[in-house]
Parts: sequence; C-alpha cells; structure tokens
Amino acid sequence: MDIEYFDLSRSLVLERQELANGGIGTLAEKTVHSTLKQYLSRDISFQEIKIGTYFADVCVDGHIFEIQTRQFNKLRAKLEFFLTEHPVTVVYPVTNHNYLRWVTPQTGEITPPKKSTRKGNPLQVFAELYRIRPFLSHPNFSLKLVLMDMEEYRMLDGYGKDKKKRATKCDKFPLTLVAEYDIETPKDYMMLLPAELPDTFTAKEFAKLARIPLGLAQTALLLLSELGVVTRTGKQGRSYLYELYGN
Repeated sequence: MDIEYFDLSRSLVLERQELANGGIGTLAEKTVHSTLKQYLSRDISFQEIKIGTYFADVCVDGHIFEIQTRQFNKLRAKLEFFLTEHPVTVVYPVTNHNYLRWVTPQTGEITPPKKSTRKGNPLQVFAELYRIRPFLSHPNFSLKLVLMDMEEYRMLDGYGKDKKKRATKCDKFPLTLVAEYDIETPKDYMMLLPAELPDTFTAKEFAKLARIPLGLAQTALLLLSELGVVTRTGKQGRSYLYELYGN
C-alpha cells in the first residue's frame, strides 16, 4: 500500500478531468476507475492494452489488472481468455466511509458532504465472486480489494418532495486509501474473516461476527468451502457447522 502515490494518482486524475472540462455526471470513465488505473500502472502507456480481441484496464510486464466495481459476470469472457496466458488480478474497490453530496441540476449548487451511517465491508466482494466462481481456483487468478473513503455525488432529480428517491448517481471520488487486501492463494481469504470466530460456527454466527447479512454469509461460506478455507463438519439442528481448515 502506497498512500503517497495513491494521493498523487487521485490528484493527476482530477487535473486531467479539469482540463477536459468535464462536469459532474459527464465523465466517460468514473473517477474511482481512473484513479485505480493510475495507481496500479503509474505509466499511462500501460493502460487500456489490447490483448487479442479484448482491452485490459492495465497490463504491466504481462500481468493484467481488471478493475470492476460490480457485475463481475461481465468479466467471464475476458477471464476465460486472459487466464490461459496471463496472471490476472481483479481489483475491487470497497467504500469504507461514504460522504454524500447532492447536486441541484438547474443551478449546479452542491450540498456540504454528509457522512453515511453505513460502512463498507470487504466481505461484500463474495456476492460478486459468486458470479465468477469457476475462475477462483485458477492458478493465474488473484484478487485485490482496495478499501477507500469516498465522496459520492447524486443529482436532485428523483421522486418525492426532496427529489432524492431513485436519484441519479453521478460519480464517486476517492478521498483516502484505508487498506489493501491481496488475495493470491485461498488461505489469503483468512485475512477477511472475523478474528473472533469460534472453533466451530454456523452461518448465522458468522454473519453476526462479520456484520453482514445472512444471505451474504451463506454465499461466502459456500465459496470458502469450495476453496478449502473452511470445512463443513456437521449440523446443529437445521444449520451446517463450519470450522476453519486445519483447526
């Protein structure tokens, strides 16, 4: 993790956007995506590299980085092609604290930032990883989670008296790099798990300790079981019991 270069990357991207005279909501590429490309490559010539019929977000010395905020299913064709010849790291940005700002379309007026009560969790990546499940155990596949504080802009163009319901989401701007998680082998997923996990636990107990919804906990445990990180050891009533592999 290089906080100094992350801040520089963020500044370089914002400067380029200002030179392009792009207003909020008019950018062809979202700011988080652009910042991470700069952070990962340092040299713009390593960005948007054509490999076969596809373009890689970043390719440095044959190592491909694909930045994806959601809808990992859109990566399937690329991964199937890239992984045969290249190491590929899927980069997933995670919002730590989010500061929301509202934009009035008619005037361009922007409200002061308001901190959201919700906080991001790196474990949310499992909902997306399920969409690329067949590739997770490929020897050329790795994952990078980038945890950042963000500032989000939305237009006051929605429904209701305050015009906030179903309002247009414009862009997110990285503020601070908080942490990075590099998952290169199945055992590296252990760093995402709650330290307080007992020797054996249910999905419900896992969800409570990890502070995630039960459905997400069940998805995570399914994938972790397939990767050999956790093992099903039996049942407690109608619930499966799990333990960390090697316990």
